[in-house]
Amino acid sequence: MEREELIARVTREVIARLEGQTAVGDASCDPCVACGLCVEKRSDEVDSIVASGASRISATAGVSSVDGRLARMIDHTLLKPSATREQVTKLCEEAKRFSFASVCVNPTYVSLSAQLLRLTNVKVCTVVGFPLGANRGDVKAYETERAIADGAQEIDMVANVGALKSGADDVVESDIRAVVDACRGIVVSKVIIEAALLTDDEKVRVCRICKAAGADFVKTSTGFGPGGATAHDVALMRSVVGEEMGVKAAGGIRDTAAAREMIAAGASRIGASASVKIVGGDEPAGSA
Repeated sequence: MEREELIARVTREVIARLEGQTAVGDASCDPCVACGLCVEKRSDEVDSIVASGASRISATAGVSSVDGRLARMIDHTLLKPSATREQVTKLCEEAKRFSFASVCVNPTYVSLSAQLLRLTNVKVCTVVGFPLGANRGDVKAYETERAIADGAQEIDMVANVGALKSGADDVVESDIRAVVDACRGIVVSKVIIEAALLTDDEKVRVCRICKAAGADFVKTSTGFGPGGATAHDVALMRSVVGEEMGVKAAGGIRDTAAAREMIAAGASRIGASASVKIVGGDEPAGSA
């Protein structure tokens, strides 16, 4: 939508509201009834207006305390083995409400999530070789292909940590490349290095391997290992991969301060189950 058209439309809606031509408080957005909740219900359009030069946006009482820019950096995550269909449905509804970057779910729930998030901007992310990373590379590639067929748009694979610690860097790279190739440059590939199991030298090595293999992101943790994301690890990973790759911080990020600390250290994506709390909403659907 062109800037002038967007501003003109919002202006017409505000004037209509002031003149009492529309009802206030209706949650519907199509057609707009000028409920005053655009910052929550039309966050993308509000961001466009801000980018066009607006320094302040008004809203009525009842709008949630939502940090939209932070929300769009979060993969809303539910990877518990006990996760139910109902919990995943709630996860997707929360992701739509708060405009999270993606939902990150176990492979068995990719089809459901893709169906629930159809026609939205929220991506479906899933995990491969999870949580140990000890599967063969060809098995990870098959997992990736099947997940993509089911509707996955982002893949978080676990690197072969044992091979890395054994000095078999060629095995690690082949493993990652198998998944990257299966993504075909269309689906986003993220590599979980499980940083808590590695020395700093090993973290540097595996980040270089990820870069050489063509991965889109490096990611700190599965959330099931001995430790989660740290600002030190994020900063180290960012220093190795540079600006051309993404860095995802995941594991133990439970509030806004922790999320912002990771972003300040260099994270471009946050993986969290407490996503709703992080952006100022209610309780999350479940923990990773």
